[in-house]
Amino acid sequence: MRFLAILLLAPWLLILGWAYWAYPKSLPRTRARRSFDVAALLLAAFAAVQCDIVAFDTASVPAVGEYGPSSGAIWRQVLPALYGYGACVLVLVLALIIRHLLWRPRARS
Repeated sequence: MRFLAILLLAPWLLILGWAYWAYPKSLPRTRARRSFDVAALLLAAFAAVQCDIVAFDTASVPAVGEYGPSSGAIWRQVLPALYGYGACVLVLVLALIIRHLLWRPRARS
């Protein structure tokens, strides 16, 4: 059950990764940029999985509630999904900013 949250979130993370890879089309597609993109995507995936693991391990299940013994156990899946999503998006946004600064078209003077 440890990786259920990230497994359920994986399709959306793949869509975000594809969007990062494909856009913007105005930047030059050089070998260096593609290497940077691959590194950023791998780092985003690694960060998402690691944050998922940490959040799963730190999420506390409350005592027996009025709805049964596992009434609060949903947080052991919701919290890792939020952490994993946040980590992935944070890495991709930082990579977008850095990529734009490095490969933006220069104004001719």
